[in-house]
Amino acid sequence: MRNLAYLMMIFKRNVSRRCRRVAFVMNSPPVACSTGIMNRECRKMTTLLLLDRCPMRKGATLTEDIFEQSAAKMREHGMTDMAVAQFKRLYEVWRNEEASSWIREEEIEPLTGVPSFHDVYETINHDKAVDAFAQTAFLKLNGGLGTSMGLDCAKSLLPVRRHKARQMRFIDIIIGQVLTARTRLGVELPLTLMNSFRTSDDTMKVLRSNKKFHQDEIPMEIIQHQEPKISAQTGLPASFPSNPELEWCPPGHGDLFSTVWESGLLDRLEERGFKYLFISNSDNLGARPSRTLAQHFENTGAPFMIEVAKRTPADRKGGHIVRDKVTGRLMLREMSQVHPDDKDDAQNIDKHPYFNTNSIWVRIDALKAKLAAYDGVLPLPVIRNKKTVDPTDSTSEPVIQLETAMGAAVTLFDGATCVCVDRMRFLPVKTTDDLFIMRSDRFHLTDQYEMEDGNYIFPTVHLDARYYKNIHDFDTRFPYSVPSLAAANSVTIEGDWTFGRDVMMFGDARLSDQDEPSYVPNGEYVGPQGVEPDDWV
Repeated sequence: MRNLAYLMMIFKRNVSRRCRRVAFVMNSPPVACSTGIMNRECRKMTTLLLLDRCPMRKGATLTEDIFEQSAAKMREHGMTDMAVAQFKRLYEVWRNEEASSWIREEEIEPLTGVPSFHDVYETINHDKAVDAFAQTAFLKLNGGLGTSMGLDCAKSLLPVRRHKARQMRFIDIIIGQVLTARTRLGVELPLTLMNSFRTSDDTMKVLRSNKKFHQDEIPMEIIQHQEPKISAQTGLPASFPSNPELEWCPPGHGDLFSTVWESGLLDRLEERGFKYLFISNSDNLGARPSRTLAQHFENTGAPFMIEVAKRTPADRKGGHIVRDKVTGRLMLREMSQVHPDDKDDAQNIDKHPYFNTNSIWVRIDALKAKLAAYDGVLPLPVIRNKKTVDPTDSTSEPVIQLETAMGAAVTLFDGATCVCVDRMRFLPVKTTDDLFIMRSDRFHLTDQYEMEDGNYIFPTVHLDARYYKNIHDFDTRFPYSVPSLAAANSVTIEGDWTFGRDVMMFGDARLSDQDEPSYVPNGEYVGPQGVEPDDWV
């Protein structure tokens, strides 16, 4: 065999620059380059170059040795063996089981006959429910930075609205909900946050500075894992020297399971007499602790329960719950797992009426047993997110972020169930469009820290992303408060508009782009025709 130096010379002389950047992986299809399809010799040369960077271990496959670059990076970054093992599984599925990512329409059947919260409320013994609630622990997923809104701190530190002259953040409302339940019902209700390395410090400062919140026996936080972004071209860990933090990403909220296993939280809870764990997102203020659902969960005897809600046209592109025809088990189907040919069926809200709120109830003993059976790494479906290493720069290197969804674990449990909740338990804030509604007069924050609205049917809101996507820009354009939405069916704001005090929107309110910064004066009405002339109102 010719020596590697000679092969490299031939390779550089005969192969396009783009081809040279693409790493061949065993069993991969032919790779396109600027000169057409990369032929076998070209891919062979690329393989040799890659192995020169990452020499193969005896008995290892090329995929394994490429992965080892990521594993080494994780270990250097302080990641545990558990974190590496979990990422290895995601990586291997991505490389070798592409077809398994699809959940085909012919393989599943719609979910029907889900009991509603109202039905449950009417049938349970509310005095007994306190006993079930007393055996429940509360876990909030708090790893997000809110980068989609331009935040560089924990999303839970974002002010949501005022209450009694105080700015209330997500975390303040969550703490208020816990303290209210503890006081009113006399339960321990421990609160644990699953933070990321980026959210831990800021969030824990808030918890520790709250004079009313105390918790000694149960940890107030566990730290989720992180993983390297993967180059879409080479399968190697992405490199971004100008900002190395952008080389890393969270593994999705499915990481919760290996994290609670590794942290010992489940053992600690069992030792303290807790049987149930209620888990939800920190940006969902509707997902507050519920004795009604605690008792219902106990009554079902199920190991796992998902809170679902009825889909509306606005929810048609979201993940939904279905049933596997072969096993009869429930399944979470994300839109990234929908085959292009099944898109119309998946978005049919009449056929598939329930979506996942990402609030789940788990029996601690059942979860421990399941995690033990899989050495702490549950075989959850892998979600492949195609991004760029710098999410704000579409020209930066294409990368793959490998994730899992927490709710996908439902398919691992026989006898898992669902309960249909009202929108009052699903109030997520993912964008400034959502924040616009949350800060409006459509909501009232009670003294029990519950977000109240008459019917939880909210106006459709579309704010021009050029001027309102970033939270700083958003706050600049609403210097006093967001407009009244009490009479609004929908809101569309196009262009750069700044709002005065006491602005009221009604009907299908619309503001058109004026091609220059514009202003809505104090006390004006905005309707289908824009700012309404005084003689129209």
